[in-house]
Amino acid sequence: MDTQRKMIQTENYKPITKTLLSVLLMAGLSTQGFAQENLTYQLPPKSIVDLVDAPTSPTVRFNKDGSLMLLLSSAGYASIEQVAQPVIGLAGIRINPTNNSTEGEVSGIYSDLTIKDLKTGKENKVAGLPEKMRMTNISWNADGNFFAFSNNTLKGVELWLVDVKNLKASRLTNGLLNDAYGTTLLWHPDGKRILAQFILPSRGHKPVDNIVPTGPVVQENLGVVTPSRTYQNLLKNTYDQDLMGYYLSSELQEVDLNGNATKIAGPAIYRKAAYSPDGNFLMVQTIEKPYSYLVPIYYFPFKTTILNPQGQLVKELYHAPLAEKLPTGFDAVAIGPRAYEWRSDAAATIVWAEAQDKGDPNLKAEVRDALFMLKAPFTAAPVKLYSMASRYSGVEWGNQNYALVQEQWRKDRAQKMTLINPESGKVVKVISDRSSEDTYTDPGDFIYGKGPFSAKVLLFDKGAPGVIFTKGAGASPQGDRPFILKWNLISNKQDTLFKSKAPYYEEPVFFNNTGKVYISRESTEEAPNIYAVNLKNRSEQALTSFADPYPSLKGVQKALLSYPRKDGIKLSATLYLPKDFKKENGPLPVLIWAYPREFKSLAAAGQVKGSPYRFTRLAFRSPVFWVTRGYAVLDQADMPIVGEGKEEPNDTFLQQIEDNATALINYVVDMGVADRGRIAVGGHSYGAFMTANLLAHTNLFAAGIARSGAYNRTLTPFGFQVEARTYWQAMDVYNKMSPFNYADKIKTPLLMTHGIDDENSGTFPIQSERLYSAIKGHGGTVRLVLLPKEFHGYRSRESILHTFWEQDQWLEKYVKNKK
Repeated sequence: MDTQRKMIQTENYKPITKTLLSVLLMAGLSTQGFAQENLTYQLPPKSIVDLVDAPTSPTVRFNKDGSLMLLLSSAGYASIEQVAQPVIGLAGIRINPTNNSTEGEVSGIYSDLTIKDLKTGKENKVAGLPEKMRMTNISWNADGNFFAFSNNTLKGVELWLVDVKNLKASRLTNGLLNDAYGTTLLWHPDGKRILAQFILPSRGHKPVDNIVPTGPVVQENLGVVTPSRTYQNLLKNTYDQDLMGYYLSSELQEVDLNGNATKIAGPAIYRKAAYSPDGNFLMVQTIEKPYSYLVPIYYFPFKTTILNPQGQLVKELYHAPLAEKLPTGFDAVAIGPRAYEWRSDAAATIVWAEAQDKGDPNLKAEVRDALFMLKAPFTAAPVKLYSMASRYSGVEWGNQNYALVQEQWRKDRAQKMTLINPESGKVVKVISDRSSEDTYTDPGDFIYGKGPFSAKVLLFDKGAPGVIFTKGAGASPQGDRPFILKWNLISNKQDTLFKSKAPYYEEPVFFNNTGKVYISRESTEEAPNIYAVNLKNRSEQALTSFADPYPSLKGVQKALLSYPRKDGIKLSATLYLPKDFKKENGPLPVLIWAYPREFKSLAAAGQVKGSPYRFTRLAFRSPVFWVTRGYAVLDQADMPIVGEGKEEPNDTFLQQIEDNATALINYVVDMGVADRGRIAVGGHSYGAFMTANLLAHTNLFAAGIARSGAYNRTLTPFGFQVEARTYWQAMDVYNKMSPFNYADKIKTPLLMTHGIDDENSGTFPIQSERLYSAIKGHGGTVRLVLLPKEFHGYRSRESILHTFWEQDQWLEKYVKNKK
């Protein structure tokens, strides 16, 4: 099996045959109870296929003033031929070498476009769009009369422009974009030019590897503490370094609306590019050597400089060194300046943060971070604007009087927002000091407007410079009720301008303080559609009329359950029942799908998640498909892992997942919904890890489904999820949490799937291979399915449908028809 897997991973760019590896161990399958299969892709029952293939509603985007709405149709699931395009992993990035993009990892690729004029209500097609369009990187100019996008083709990534007034699209230049890393494209503040990174016109042929080795690959550490997580797709040798230079090097060019291109800078590997709000300067960050074989590209050395409009150097701000030696802990940061950005409410002021505690969260310090700024012409000494007791996490710029500085301390989930004067740094007041886990007190996300230089700033109420707006999910004991708040930062008075009302889930999608809000409205029976709501008289106008993409789910019963864990924590889960279910007909087989989440507060862990009024959306990670197969499905079942005070959540991980599962099972059995002897549990990634542990340590389930998990925590020795301790600091915790160590106890049938090219940190395919071998070696019932060319999230229609076929077969045999 290992040999075959290696063959599939080789850089052979011929189309693969539609086969996959399936290894299984099932009693009675053969005389030995063991078999290895080479299967072709299979299809699940038609009820599931129809749901997977159902067309999704268009994605909606608005221009800057809300007068135009883009209706973007998704390209849908890729075929296995598309997914099987060559991929090269370099420095933590996966690149399609045929078109120099990361398309395989990008969501939001669109195949069709309609523009709706919201003043006239007319929907218009755009002339001149590319054939077989794969649109991404959509970006509006400042005035909202043009937007740019990139079009992914087999030969390269093209730069396109749409004139929304004349409804015409055109390719701007024959040059090909470099969409593999960095800032692919951005508008100049004047709205008349686009800065884009292009493949070097004369880069030549791809470097050729020397088949005959010239020597060993050597790594060395001379007594320096350099912990790092288990990253994938790292550089391995000098040939990888050459490939990285070839595929990631770009030239920055400005392209006007007529397609005239001017070189600004390059060649270089660009990490970031950003215009000053007045457009007179360009900040660029370029990756520098030495590269690393231990960490991804975002830890590599990089240089931050400021250029003038002609691309000439104005100021070198900082040369950040290689960040292989960060201290341990989630609040660790690099020493020196970081997080450079332009102050968006000023003409040309650069801002950054610097650690004041050597970046080490383990050291005691009253001041952890400081915020600095430097105004053009960048010749004076930097000004320290603000000091904070935890880590800087961002700043929201308003005007010359108000800015909001955000800081956090991930270890104890603390979040703080402070209102300051951005000129003097004087603290006006602390406006929020809360736990990130406490969703009930979340004030939401800030709503933005256009600043004096067209850059994004906080949207202030007219004539009231201290009054801003936010929109949020509105978590509450009744479920999520999205809202828009009008927030006086001085008095801290908050007025609710809009709030979702039952029996609907209504989410604000556009607001610019002109007396109306665009919302997306849905219910359990109504697909999401966009409405314009007048905030004064509450009159409404429907802007879209998208049909229900899943008519076969009409009548499916849905409820948001709330039930207690034995220690009093209130848990929740969303229950789906077949449309013809009646309690008097007896209980059903059940599929529970969950993902553990860590908390430092019992109260926060018990807060209600989700809404009882959401329309059912389906994706490959959803278990809801099985409601069409006669199962009761429990999705997003709460699986909190709590560690208050000095206790860490994972200290009692096993007991808590058992308590969570027991509480849910008892509740649905008492409801008359579930047959206690026919319950399956499943999950993806950390949910798969949870599943394997539940099967190893409990007898609650008839079967398990574990997709793309990690099962041996000693293979992630420098932390995982929010576990900040290393294996050597918490060896007992790591060992107890590893279901691999208890493979001899896993006797409940377990189906495992894994993408052969899983790129996720920690979930190497070997995790599934080794757990399979261990269970097999102890006589357990287990099946392992390895999906060629798939990442951590499965992308091709063939792989998704086959995975569902595997799951359906497993559930039918070991749950619904359990003997």
